[in-house]
Order: sequence, then C-alpha cells, then structure tokens
Amino acid sequence: MKLITNLYQYRELLKSNIKKEIRGKYKGSILGVLWSFLNPLLMVMVYFLVFPFLFRNTVDNYLIYLVLGVIPWNFFTTTMNQGIMTIRVNEGIIKKVYFLREILPISVATSGLVNFFISSIIMLLFCIFGGVGISWHLILFPIFAIVQYFITMGLVLGLSAINVYIKDTEYIVQFFVNMLFYGTPILYDLSTFKNFPAILMNIVNLNPFKHLMVIYRDLFMYHHIPDTGAMLYVIGFAIVCFLGGLAIFRKLEKGFAEEI
Repeated sequence: MKLITNLYQYRELLKSNIKKEIRGKYKGSILGVLWSFLNPLLMVMVYFLVFPFLFRNTVDNYLIYLVLGVIPWNFFTTTMNQGIMTIRVNEGIIKKVYFLREILPISVATSGLVNFFISSIIMLLFCIFGGVGISWHLILFPIFAIVQYFITMGLVLGLSAINVYIKDTEYIVQFFVNMLFYGTPILYDLSTFKNFPAILMNIVNLNPFKHLMVIYRDLFMYHHIPDTGAMLYVIGFAIVCFLGGLAIFRKLEKGFAEEI
C-alpha cells in the first residue's frame, strides 16, 4: 500500500519515465515503434528456419506455436536486460536528486508490458490468418500478461539493486536466462520428451514460464480454460517474486549513491 501511495505522489515522474523508456528504446531509428513488431517476427522466422525438422512434425501449426512462445519470452528477456542495468545507467540523477528509486525498474517493466501488448497484435493476426481462429478465452490474456509483468518486475527490482553491489550480476543473470530459455517450451512441446526422468520434469514444472507458455497457447491456440493449478501457481509465484524483489530493493537502495 505504501508503494502505491508513493507512486501516486511521483505519478508525473513515473509517467514521463515510462514514456522515455518507450520512446528512447527506438530513438533515432527510422521505423521507431514498428520494431516492437519486427523484432519478435524476425526471431520467429529465425527459429522457424533453424528448427524446421526437429519439432514441426510433433506440433500442429508450429509457426503459430512459435509465435505464442517467442513474443512473451521476448517481453521477459528485453525487460530483464534493460532492467538490471537501470540503476547503474541512471547513476547521475541518483547521486544528485532524491526521488522514489523504485520508479526506475518499474518504468522499464511497464514499458516492456506496453510493448508486449503491442506485440500481442502479431499473436492475434497469426491465429486469425493461420487458421486456428480466436475465442472468448482471450479475455483472460491481459490477466496473465500482468502476472508475467509482476514476475518480471519483481526480478528486475531485486536484481537491479544487487547489481549495484555485485557488478557481475548482469552476466550471471544472462547465463541463467539463456539456460531458462531451453528449459521453457518455446521451441518444443514437452510431450516430445515423455521419457525424460521424473526428477527433470519436476524441475521443469517449477519454471513459471513453462506454465505461462502453456496458458498463452491454451487461450490463443487451443481455446480452452488453462489448468487451474497452473494458473494459481503463476499467480502465487508473481506475488512472492514481486514482494521479494521489492524487499531486496528497499533493503539495498540506501547505499546506491555510495556504491555506484
């Protein structure tokens, strides 16, 4: 509640910072915000060309399957890459002016969410013109986009604060994000690995992004309500992640000016 009150007091700064993050991302580029569409599309095309025979025959409508995995993952990775650096990048203003420090990582995460909603138009178009169609289940999509937002924001809050003190954090996180990519069913369907040891599948099931990818595909591609257990798990994970990240940030922010 205190955070909401503080954000309201600094609402103009928050708005301007979110706008700066959105506009600054493609500042100076000719296509501007169109890169929000082009970046994930280019990634999808690369994966579709690189993995044409490994998984396409095990998943119907593989191109749509890819789109529904790559675009949410792109939201996560771009926000993480920008967010972890946000405190150190803004060291000048942090040393000179007092303001609500949480605004910096929250602005990065929020601008990422805006870009995700823009990119979700691609997901809709692929479903419509790819033959799978759309259904009323899509009304649940914003809920889980916001769930992913809180997971990502919690990670960015905590890790951006730690990165001020431990400069290697960004490289360690990049390594683990790359590992997480292969542990998330973005390029493949988990049913392909039915013979995997149970312990490995249990570890994969701890990954919230595994459940989010399944949820997005249930809503966009398969037109049914996602598994209740999966929905409760990602919502619970988002709450714990956000509160944990916020607690770490508040614990460490007092020394930002001295450590940067």
